[in-house]
Amino acid sequence: MPITELLERNSSLYPDDVALVEINPGVDDHKGHTWREFALIQSTGNSYRREMTWREFDIKANRFANLLLSRGVTRGMKVSILLMNGIEWLPIYFGILKAGAIAVPLNYRYTAEEIRYCLEKSDSEILVFGPEFVGRVEEIVSRTPKIKMWIYDGRDCPYFAESYEKISAPMAGIKPDVMLSEEDDAAIYFSSGTTGFPKAILHAHASLTHSAKVEQAHHGQTKNDVFLCIPPLYHTGAKMHWFGSLSSGGRAVLLKGTSPELIMQTASDEKCSIVWLLVPWAQDILDAIDRGDIKLDELDLSAWRLMHIGAQPVPPSLIKRWKKIFPMHDYDTNYGLSESIGPGCVHLGVENVDHVGAIGKAGYGWQLKIVDENKQEVKRGEVGELAVFGPGVMKCYYKDEAATKEVLADGWLYTGDMAEEDEEGFIWLVDRKKDVIITGGENLYPVQIENFLRKNDKIKDAAVIGLPDSRLGEIAAAIIELKEGETMTEEEVNLFCAELPRYKRPRKIIFADIPRNPTGKIEKPVLRRRYGAGNLIAEENEIKR
Repeated sequence: MPITELLERNSSLYPDDVALVEINPGVDDHKGHTWREFALIQSTGNSYRREMTWREFDIKANRFANLLLSRGVTRGMKVSILLMNGIEWLPIYFGILKAGAIAVPLNYRYTAEEIRYCLEKSDSEILVFGPEFVGRVEEIVSRTPKIKMWIYDGRDCPYFAESYEKISAPMAGIKPDVMLSEEDDAAIYFSSGTTGFPKAILHAHASLTHSAKVEQAHHGQTKNDVFLCIPPLYHTGAKMHWFGSLSSGGRAVLLKGTSPELIMQTASDEKCSIVWLLVPWAQDILDAIDRGDIKLDELDLSAWRLMHIGAQPVPPSLIKRWKKIFPMHDYDTNYGLSESIGPGCVHLGVENVDHVGAIGKAGYGWQLKIVDENKQEVKRGEVGELAVFGPGVMKCYYKDEAATKEVLADGWLYTGDMAEEDEEGFIWLVDRKKDVIITGGENLYPVQIENFLRKNDKIKDAAVIGLPDSRLGEIAAAIIELKEGETMTEEEVNLFCAELPRYKRPRKIIFADIPRNPTGKIEKPVLRRRYGAGNLIAEENEIKR
């Protein structure tokens, strides 16, 4: 069935129950309230905390759908969304789908040129954008002729756009007369763009609906669960985890902000039961607790039952540390790609906390295999490329047949991730295929070295990249971000790494911050550009071979 039917069901079954809560500490209430004082004040307009019921959600989606139809939007037209997380994001998304159009969420970090590229790549004809993007959008208005309508969600509408609130409010709140099927195209998501401009990933309604089933099957959401959603909704990870709330009719809290204190206070105030974190946020929370910046005895976290992490390899040391402080929490991790409709094609499971470090086994409704360069399955214990098969695999890379053929074959999606299967059938992610370092004929998998480095109590984060070397071809360079207040020398790092086989030890140590994208993934292309230019390292590579 199309994903929109779940929203309509919830509107019918739970019309007056809260579906969405927006917590926005950046909003000024003009009365001098601090965040803690203002956290639970109910008001209207430009308030810190806003709520929306399932009925209101569905009516807003219907109004936007009817607006689009009144402006000539037809089945299959593309409507892009460039908004920060907020209470209007999901009604706009579902309004696009209800109109039979295709939703195209855009990364809020895109530059003006990247926005223009994605609008043109996706054949978008309408853009909905927020106040944070006025400057970037204004740069491209005259150079993006395909866009027929610029819709602005916020105060002080710019001259070239129309106000979302003004033009959608008068529209009928009834379901539009558009028949949808699960085979209809629903959304285009853009890849992370780590190898140049991002690819446009096309999914049908069936993919979205399956992701909702997967999320609820894995995490057992009920009507009483409250999900704290922090990552950006443009990304499949955040939205598809929220689909568990959509499936169950439960409440979700959209939090604007990632400070440890804000996350924990919101979890307490809103009685959140499920919280999805990225590795850096979980580390920051634990560090803040250790420093005394977060006092657990001042919080009510009794409702919190599940903490889960995705989007990147999870250091086992982090979860061991988390479980020591929060032994009552179930823990889970999900693996996925935007090409496989986000999280869940591989799933650890709360019952397998003793296998932390593995990404798990095939998720609900999914199959997997590990193959060699000829797409032949490797023996258990051997490293190969992970491939997945299931109802959530994308239809194609939109307008890119060559790239589609590179990763899709007979319904299987070849992920580009190197992995191995252990004796119990658990999958361990080794590294991205393109990130493998070949040094002196040996394959190095950076994730393994990064996980080892993070075991050091002084190290907050680590990234390992390959740098050119005149003798070995490549060497492993470790960029190390220390915890606040800690100091460390190269000699200390080398001594700590003595436990590794010699060929796996980093040959160059760099102390610096680790750049990560909004979904928590290390931006290794940034690091390669920053530290791999020319042969700078060639003269410095005689570090005790």
